[in-house]
Amino acid sequence: MAKRVGTDNKNIYLRCREAARLTREAAAELLGYISADRIYRIEKGAPPNPEEVLRMARCYHDPTLCNYYCANECQIGQEYVPEVKTRELSQITLEMLATLNSLNRDRDRLIEITVDGVISDDEISDFLAIQDSLEKMSLAVSALRLWVDQKIAEGKLDKSRFPGT
Repeated sequence: MAKRVGTDNKNIYLRCREAARLTREAAAELLGYISADRIYRIEKGAPPNPEEVLRMARCYHDPTLCNYYCANECQIGQEYVPEVKTRELSQITLEMLATLNSLNRDRDRLIEITVDGVISDDEISDFLAIQDSLEKMSLAVSALRLWVDQKIAEGKLDKSRFPGT
């Protein structure tokens, strides 16, 4: 069963539909093949399929639904996709810069560790710290992409100016 998130026992799909100011019937009409009854079942905890989530994300103008689904409901995604929290552009930028500064300091150490193709016991802790910084950078990049996707969905950025989105 899908995870419940938020207050009043409303899951993310219900909250996003309501944020889009759509009734189930209006959403079903916009979504096409997804009926109001199916929307109701998803909002009560039935697991959606990926195509349904993709359509809801587009219809509700909320790309965070896709990341949520992948990180929390998809078996593969639960293993490999971190949930990205939406933040303001300034916070994302500062996180990226802080991580870049850390990685700049660690670059030479990473070269020393990996040049021989072996990570020795005395190098593991440094390597893990560098790997953690790289994960933080990956999350910051994902947060930036999600921010762009959200602004495009809101009509605040022109999608044609952002190839690959």
